[in-house]
Amino acid sequence: MSEQLTLPAETRDRAGKGASRALRREGRVPVVVYGDKQEPLSLHVEEKLLAKMLSTGHFMNSVVMVDIAGKANRTLPKDVQFHPVTSRPIHVDFLRIGEHSQVNVNVPVRFADEEESPGLKRGGVLNVVRHELELVCDASKIPDEISISLAGLEIGDSLHISAITLPEGSKSAIDDRDFTIATVVAPSAMKSEESEEEAPAATDVPAINQDEGEAGEGEAQAE
Repeated sequence: MSEQLTLPAETRDRAGKGASRALRREGRVPVVVYGDKQEPLSLHVEEKLLAKMLSTGHFMNSVVMVDIAGKANRTLPKDVQFHPVTSRPIHVDFLRIGEHSQVNVNVPVRFADEEESPGLKRGGVLNVVRHELELVCDASKIPDEISISLAGLEIGDSLHISAITLPEGSKSAIDDRDFTIATVVAPSAMKSEESEEEAPAATDVPAINQDEGEAGEGEAQAE
């Protein structure tokens, strides 16, 4: 399950672009905590600590306890804005959640047992349709990733969400169709060979003798 992170924060006395720029110059990042039928909180956090959390790769799937003077707010990151040039974080929105709230998260997919796939052994290629799965799960049981076995897959086989065993307490947020997660496809070389084998044989066309053609033209001119 995703680990719980703690992010110390301080309240913002001023709002507006000028105040936000001043905070960023001091190595702080403006954030907003909202939701759970409570008033939004305008805060700021240390940029270095935030950047370290972002570098884990699962920040958006982690419960973040935003700590304000010893008072913890259980949240889920909802949006991170980055500077278009420097890629530094410049603003974060956090959604308040209860300990066992049902939350929507995008969880990365990891494929395992490639060596046990006959199709991949024959040179097939794994075509990943979805690198993440949108899940609804308990806030206290957010999975870090979904591991999917490729064992037994042949060329032409597909993996659908109905064949995946999700962690306890999790379900797909998309429930109106059995969508594809990945397929094992033939490599381009194999496809080319199959196309050549299936192509009809070219009809033999008799070659025209150049001398005969020229002679014919000469006869026509003489007439």
